[in-house]
Amino acid sequence: MMFWAFRWNCRKKPTPILTSKVGSFSGGQCPPFMAKIIMVAGVTHPTQSMLTLEDIGFAAARTLLARYQLDLVQVENDQAIPGSFWGECEAGVIGSQVFARFDTPVHSLLHEACHLIVLPEEKRLEIHTDATDSVAEEDAVCVLQAILGDELPGVGRERIWADMDEWGYTFRLGSAKAYFENDANDSFNFLVTRGLINTKQQLL
Repeated sequence: MMFWAFRWNCRKKPTPILTSKVGSFSGGQCPPFMAKIIMVAGVTHPTQSMLTLEDIGFAAARTLLARYQLDLVQVENDQAIPGSFWGECEAGVIGSQVFARFDTPVHSLLHEACHLIVLPEEKRLEIHTDATDSVAEEDAVCVLQAILGDELPGVGRERIWADMDEWGYTFRLGSAKAYFENDANDSFNFLVTRGLINTKQQLL
């Protein structure tokens, strides 16, 4: 089970949140249950170490998203990103479109895109900014975005995991990689059921 700090009734703009142990939360009114992932915004802008679309370009990412009938829309650097929950440089989603700028972190782009990918196409039209309140979907997205990282030249899952940790995802096993490798069986089963991966955790 998982909770994420920007959902439920504690949804708010990014602010640093400290947790003393897994399942604890200070700074909001989130449900107090044991968590696999506590997704908090300790970083409101990508650091220099985070990989952005300026580093890899839009072409490969656009091709990848097109495989899932998604359109990647490039936003001008001085414009607000439509459908961005976090604002600033974070990716946005509206329907079957994913919006990003050159300064958008690659992990942010993949995370938001994966929210649409795990949905049936007919449900995508209902999405605007806030992609889901489903715990199972959020868990699965955190797995799928790493798998899709392998599909982008010069990225890979290791880089996605590192940037997820840098941004502020906090996992009860200590890192995004540890979650993926040791605590995500339900998420893999979810993705298999949705027809996105096979039982060997490979994309279909």
